[in-house]
Amino acid sequence: MINNTHTDNPLRFVAACRLPTEWGEFTMHGFEELRSGQEHVALSMGIINDGAPVLARVHSECLTGDALFSQRCDCGPQLQAAMQAVQAKGRGVIVYLRQEGRGIGLINKIRAYQLQDQGLDTVEANVALGLPVDARDFVLAKHILDYLQVASVHLMTNNPQKVATLNRVGIDVVERVPLEVGQNSENAHYLSTKAQKLGHILG
Repeated sequence: MINNTHTDNPLRFVAACRLPTEWGEFTMHGFEELRSGQEHVALSMGIINDGAPVLARVHSECLTGDALFSQRCDCGPQLQAAMQAVQAKGRGVIVYLRQEGRGIGLINKIRAYQLQDQGLDTVEANVALGLPVDARDFVLAKHILDYLQVASVHLMTNNPQKVATLNRVGIDVVERVPLEVGQNSENAHYLSTKAQKLGHILG
């Protein structure tokens, strides 16, 4: 379990509840960053603390894709596919980190989208705004998985950086499970940029 008094632990567990969804009933666990007050959640299904590797996804918040069904990215379809995969398995966890726009925030994401409308790619737009290309902190997922007593995972991701980070901080990624969904004409350039400039494994 997370030790909420330890200075090295950036999160505290707040509460958990039932979350019935289109893809079955999950338990939603709420966490708060001690320093910033930022809130994160995890969705779990089935018994995940028995020591066996767990099907998992570390998903970064994307309001436009997850809630507004934007076709500029593949985030919404990835989240839905991950929830479906957990339902099919009957057991798994989705860590949902509130790190909108690869960590730059929603308003800056809109600014970056405006530049992309003018011809820049997703990396160039962030750089033009003086913002990090990727400011997310995947280490937060380790603390959430620790709380849930999950030490090893089959990680649903196309991003090798997530695999490397979790392995580095002590979560054993026994397998990377590709999650290639949601491709369309609107996000084709976005996806190719992620592959060419950010190292995502696609195709």
